[in-house]
Amino acid sequence: MAKTMGRYCKAYPITRLRAYPAWSEKSENVRPDKQIVDGKEVDVPRELTDEDHLYLQQNYVVTDGIFLDENVIFDDVTPEWREFCEKELEFEIPDYALEEEPADADAAAS
Repeated sequence: MAKTMGRYCKAYPITRLRAYPAWSEKSENVRPDKQIVDGKEVDVPRELTDEDHLYLQQNYVVTDGIFLDENVIFDDVTPEWREFCEKELEFEIPDYALEEEPADADAAAS
């Protein structure tokens, strides 16, 4: 599956995100650590700690990484969550991230 990069995301300390009263984490989606075991690189599960940062995406989903569709930790996007993001986290999506991509770049160039 191809990774999807959004137009905008912002990293926050997990402690700030956990301040949301209805916060819940999909811990099964946490990005694993890479470690060398017996000379081979392997994925090792990890737990989120207060030292971690997560990414609030332009669609208000929270991920453990910069991609929109990978390692989704929180996706209960409600009006209350959006308000929390905007008021408490001061999350603001820049104008350039709101612009629509042309369906066909070649057609847009002509």
